[in-house]
Amino acid sequence: MAVGGLLAAGLGVGASGRASVDVVDELRRRLVGLRALDVHMGGADTYGLYAAEAQVSSQMLRTASPGESVRRELLALHAEQSQQAGWAAFDAGWHDLARAHYVESHSAADEAGEPGLAGNALALHAYQLIALDRPARVLSEKSVLAAQQDGVEAGVRVLLHSRAAWTFALDGDVEATASSLGLAEEALAERSNMTPDYAAWVDETELAIMSGRCWSELRRPLRAVPVLESALGRYSNIHARDKALYSSWLADSYIDAGEIEQAAAVTRSSLEIMGDVASVRPRQRLAAVANRLTPHRDLSVVRDLLSSDALNPRDVRS
Repeated sequence: MAVGGLLAAGLGVGASGRASVDVVDELRRRLVGLRALDVHMGGADTYGLYAAEAQVSSQMLRTASPGESVRRELLALHAEQSQQAGWAAFDAGWHDLARAHYVESHSAADEAGEPGLAGNALALHAYQLIALDRPARVLSEKSVLAAQQDGVEAGVRVLLHSRAAWTFALDGDVEATASSLGLAEEALAERSNMTPDYAAWVDETELAIMSGRCWSELRRPLRAVPVLESALGRYSNIHARDKALYSSWLADSYIDAGEIEQAAAVTRSSLEIMGDVASVRPRQRLAAVANRLTPHRDLSVVRDLLSSDALNPRDVRS
């Protein structure tokens, strides 16, 4: 509370106790800058920053008495901040915190009248349920309904349809996966420069990677491998966590195709790219791929991988 109060005071909440649109705009610009840290750092390193920002807007909503239009803007901002904090907590493996932020985000976005933002809170929560081996399809279907509402910007539709495709692929539903990927591609062609920052990162390469991951999960290596090879070849190593994570599905598809040496090489390269990023997800995924390779330990490349210290999880800070 003390941190939020000090930050809010420094951002111009006046003696009248009313927040202005300038304050909200400044907080939104700050979120854009802080969100960029997610490219380079894991959730265990960024969570505190994102949670503090959400705390600022939460306190302002409780105490600053903004006008109705500013309140809606502040609610939407709080929804975005809460999503970012939830994402970082999820990436760090702190699931109770992540769920609380996603629920808070959905409530704020719904109150603000932002269906796309509310849909993304549902989609992120579905991702978390997937990681916990819990049913996620209902939340994903609700996020798709949000994407279809009037006024949802095309770039946001790309994000929501692509994330729904992932859930459907994990559910083994080829038809729903293909349909969602098709809708995402259509929306990508319609996207404008008005896409909000939380969805703007989904470009042609990201959508291709999602497509390849979906086909990998559906055990269609002939479809997955060419797409993932091409897209990951364009994907910079500066995105260390995400490239390592995404590459695990390329390795999976190589195993499905019987290309064991190639799968081991991709897994080894992904571990090197990842380094010591404070994220549990890519290392867990790569460890699962390595486990699939254990029946092939007669191959030297597999033996070397399985004996690598890089497969041992880092002690992620709390």
